[in-house]
Amino acid sequence: MTNEAATATPSEAGPAPEQLPHGLGAPLPSAEARAKTEGTFPYAADLWAEGLLWAAVLRSPHPHARIVSIDTSHAREMPGVRAVVTHEDVPGTPLHGRGQADRPVFASEVVRHHGEPIAAVAADHPDTARMAAAAVIVEYEVLDPVTDPEQAFEAEPLHPDGNLIRHIPLRHGDPDALGDIVVEGLYRIGRHDPAPIGAEAGLAVPRPDGGVELYVASTDPHTDRDAAAAAFGLERDRVKVVVTGVPGATADREDHGFQLPLGLLALKTGCPVKLTATREESFLGHVHRHPTLLRYRHHADAEGRLVKVEAQILLDAGPYADTSSEALAAAVAFACGPYVVPNAFIEGWAVRTNNPPSGHVRGEGAMQVCAAYEAQMDKLAKKLGVDPAELRMRNVMSTGDVLPTGQSVTCPAPVAELLEAVRDFPLPALPKDTPEEDWLLPGGPEGAGEPGAVRRGVGYGLGMVHMLGAEGADEVSTATVKVHDGVATVLCAAVETGQGFSTLARQIVQETLGIDEVHVAPVDTDQPPAGAGCRGRHTWVSGGAVERAAKMVRTQLLQPLAHKFGMSTELLQIADGKITSYDGVLSTTVTEALDGKELWATAQCRPHPTEPLDGAGQGDAFVGMAFCAVRAVVDVDIELGSVRVVEIAVAQDVGRVLNPAQLAARIEAGVTQGVGAALTENLRTARGLIRHPDLTGYALPTALDAPDIRIVKLVEERDVVAPFGAKAVSAVPVVTSPAAIASAVRAATGRPVNRLPIRPQAAVVVSGA
Repeated sequence: MTNEAATATPSEAGPAPEQLPHGLGAPLPSAEARAKTEGTFPYAADLWAEGLLWAAVLRSPHPHARIVSIDTSHAREMPGVRAVVTHEDVPGTPLHGRGQADRPVFASEVVRHHGEPIAAVAADHPDTARMAAAAVIVEYEVLDPVTDPEQAFEAEPLHPDGNLIRHIPLRHGDPDALGDIVVEGLYRIGRHDPAPIGAEAGLAVPRPDGGVELYVASTDPHTDRDAAAAAFGLERDRVKVVVTGVPGATADREDHGFQLPLGLLALKTGCPVKLTATREESFLGHVHRHPTLLRYRHHADAEGRLVKVEAQILLDAGPYADTSSEALAAAVAFACGPYVVPNAFIEGWAVRTNNPPSGHVRGEGAMQVCAAYEAQMDKLAKKLGVDPAELRMRNVMSTGDVLPTGQSVTCPAPVAELLEAVRDFPLPALPKDTPEEDWLLPGGPEGAGEPGAVRRGVGYGLGMVHMLGAEGADEVSTATVKVHDGVATVLCAAVETGQGFSTLARQIVQETLGIDEVHVAPVDTDQPPAGAGCRGRHTWVSGGAVERAAKMVRTQLLQPLAHKFGMSTELLQIADGKITSYDGVLSTTVTEALDGKELWATAQCRPHPTEPLDGAGQGDAFVGMAFCAVRAVVDVDIELGSVRVVEIAVAQDVGRVLNPAQLAARIEAGVTQGVGAALTENLRTARGLIRHPDLTGYALPTALDAPDIRIVKLVEERDVVAPFGAKAVSAVPVVTSPAAIASAVRAATGRPVNRLPIRPQAAVVVSGA
């Protein structure tokens, strides 16, 4: 690191080797668990460098306005201020964006959302920087914001690229097909925030060659480097992104609009510059889940088997495209859920508004449609007088069935087995009607009404997600495995965001090479790219690259022995640190075989290619899919509308369990996130202005809100095209559990419950109902 900047990076070694279980399938603890528990884990906010300056960003107070003038003179004249930058100081490409470069580094002529960056300041003290940012005088001509996505079709263009980002008209089957039973519904999904544990923070350090190093909690460092280099007008090799301790991520962890002003200030001042966002700035700056409006019509025959699904799906992207195209593709492709639907006609749109920006959040697209199609299944069951679980069982898909996109489901799809597991799992006991048990009631001991007003409901949700990128995305990862002095090191730019990749990499090397002590090197852009840390891609693609590199090192290790004994390496095996031959003639330790040698190999993993959806929404767009069934049990106070999730039973298609402890933790975390989406999490806006951008106004579920989570079945039917046969596990419980909770509230109250999060008035039952 240049300019004597110092940063701590978490050790990946973990506990002493002799204390660890080994290899794939073992419950190996996270390498970071102890440091995070003890409070010694170095996060991005802990960074420091000699001669450090502090940054602050001025953001728009309006969701839509024309910029008449920007006066930075007062800010520049303040004592301690070292630099002020605006759009005029961006030497390279002024636009950036993850999916599409349409977002300005700094607004120049117009602001399109509340909190859009206007200017940034570097000063010798954080308070000075904030005061200087506030001293930048911006004259606005306030414009009427477009906040209703349905109005975006007719509104004046909010962006030079127009208001329509993408339209997907999916056509599958016979448009004239009709069913004996028809149900319709209108559904709304709110704006969810990824709400990272730690707000955005980072350090930019100028280099002697005129370049810059960015130390940030990035989840996709190479994409971030490329965007920074373009904005700074530099070659890519003069910009380096170093990943610091990531405090969890359920979306794209770092927004370019945060990193780019930081780097510009470091280049302009020639000094290291640090920026630590407040929670309010974090809410204003990064992307959120797409608020979605969905209209559905389901046709079924007299037995409840689906005949046709018609739907209209409208995603509110905010003012910039980001990953809205990918989210829309998932929403349209999975609009019918994991059910056999011979005829489907789906219209999907993603449009621009002046609402907060939307982008990738875990389960994007799939979560919104799951809530809608499962509500439709409940309506069908009620109209037919059939048990909701039974109706679902009559329609579930299996391996070999065809999606509405025309793609065959070639991966394991044990949906019926999953549903059967949660349906047959014993229900929890009812709470006792005594004061000592009041804590079991909705609202807690001080918030519950009379116990007699509480009704229990049981609901179901079946969900699916795609793994890796889609529609032709080039999913590739590169890894290097080195062995020296009996210690193995893994170099891979796959960022550990809490999904357990660094632990998995250690397990892969332990199993393949029989070496106990395995380190995972810190991530930076000097390493080959590994892609973004989302959709389970690092378990699949980066884990596959590590496995291939480790097997190449294994061959290097075994070849001399095989040659000496006149046999092939396939006849030798490594287990428990020992190398043995099939006939027992050879038996030695890995340490003895290494004999001080340094071995290394680099390998890539690239899944089979996919293709974009065509003009009718058809195409093999996805590499693989994962499925989940959830049964929710809730208690609802029908007078107050308060809801308590009593229990969530989960059955999931995981392919193969690589680490039982981490897999269970990922499922439990996903379910808890789903509980928040169902009941509490909604980033509210008023005419485009974010109301209460803090963790008081945006209510995350706490330990008191988390239900009993029962993982009742893990189906280990390996996906033959995936390394290790494993599937992603984090996203699909997030997708499915909100739908199951809403289903349970419908069962308890008889109310339609057509909006997430569920508002109290939606769960109130009028007396006599």
